[in-house]
Amino acid sequence: MLHLGLGSFHRAHQAVYLDALIRSGDASWALAGGNIRPDMAETIAALIQQGGAYTLETISPAGEHRYQRIGSIRRVIPYQPDLAGLIEQGASAETKIISFTVTEAGYYLDADNRLDLEAFADLRADLDAARAGHPGATLYGALTAILRARMASGAGPVTLLNCDNLRHNGERSRAGLLQFIGLIGDAALLAWVQAHTSSPNAMVDRITPRPTPDVRERVLAATGIDDPAALMGESFIQWVIEDRFIAGRPAWERVGVEMVDSVDAYEEAKIRLLNATHSCIAWAGTLVGYRYIHEGTQDAAIRRMAYDYVTDDTIPVLDRPEHPCPIDLPKYRDVVLDRFGNPAIQDTNQRVAMDGFSKIPGFIAPTIRERLARDESIASVAMLPALFLAYLQRWHAGRIPYAYQDQAMDPAAAHAICAAADPVAAFCADAVLWGELAGDDRLVDAVRAATARVAGFVAGHPGTARLSAPC
Repeated sequence: MLHLGLGSFHRAHQAVYLDALIRSGDASWALAGGNIRPDMAETIAALIQQGGAYTLETISPAGEHRYQRIGSIRRVIPYQPDLAGLIEQGASAETKIISFTVTEAGYYLDADNRLDLEAFADLRADLDAARAGHPGATLYGALTAILRARMASGAGPVTLLNCDNLRHNGERSRAGLLQFIGLIGDAALLAWVQAHTSSPNAMVDRITPRPTPDVRERVLAATGIDDPAALMGESFIQWVIEDRFIAGRPAWERVGVEMVDSVDAYEEAKIRLLNATHSCIAWAGTLVGYRYIHEGTQDAAIRRMAYDYVTDDTIPVLDRPEHPCPIDLPKYRDVVLDRFGNPAIQDTNQRVAMDGFSKIPGFIAPTIRERLARDESIASVAMLPALFLAYLQRWHAGRIPYAYQDQAMDPAAAHAICAAADPVAAFCADAVLWGELAGDDRLVDAVRAATARVAGFVAGHPGTARLSAPC
């Protein structure tokens, strides 16, 4: 397997499953990996120095710490602007799966699964680079360069495995890739990719905060290994994959991966009950001065917002008499909140709050759309966009106590929303956030009412008084 994106999540999730399979006695598969951008330089250097091995610390909600040495990444490919190492590995007949973790915003797709060329200059630059035969710096530019080389080498079919939170992630990333190749005018490559690749959908789950220096210190104290590539995650782990691999796959089912015909139910439960709730807690926690997710989860008012969003509005659209859900959603909700309340994880609001302009349309708008289609209340789910609008207004004023990152956000458009005479109406009219719902009076009315509730929550919260002046 060649993996693009050796960040914390991959190393705490996919690499762990393959490590478990290798330890069980099946060493027929191994990982190679590298990044398509020049980031994580120190971590990549440490992984190269350590032969791809690193230590993973996991912590349960009960506070149990475990330490594992992960050795499934057998080749770490240093970053090069021309991606030569990644292209070479991807074009090898040994490589049967190319997997990737980017972010939801890194796919540049609008609500209709179309590449959003208007909004993203880096995507347009990558198209120009690909037309000239260069790889570029987006996922599509990298995959196009790798698959061109693979086609030329005659290495045979390969599975493209998406390991992100994108809904229908295999289908959607494939749609983006095929559009990208079509736009550069490479008809031969387009036909080859359609015939020689598959793109199964998958659902992934494990909370993995950005590593902090104290992780390395705890690993050293517990294991005696000074590991600059050490990282930490929660004890919970899940991976559900549609079993559609065109060139073989590891026997992941032997180590707990759920191989299924369709991930739809698992995907919707995870995206709406976990991902959206996570964002809710991060935005609310930031507004009242918390730094960590567990602080907001343990705050009764914030927990109630998250609980009501799931219970009142989300579970009823995911578990209907005519379409029952195979998952116990109330139990799933409670497990999620217990996981978020784990103080040992030290997951920051900064990490979880990012990319709101992707998360509103991806995680939250579907529930609003389905509730409105059934002429049902959206009072509880409307709290989430209202929290994000309040958060965005705080960002507009320079009063978020950390750097906010949002690949899908046009900063000028976001500032214009906040500066509008009626920010709620401007926010609800934004097509990037809402698609065909933009400007819907029912959405505007619900978000306006929720905005008043958010303002009352913030004003009455004791943590608000501790917030610093504009930063």
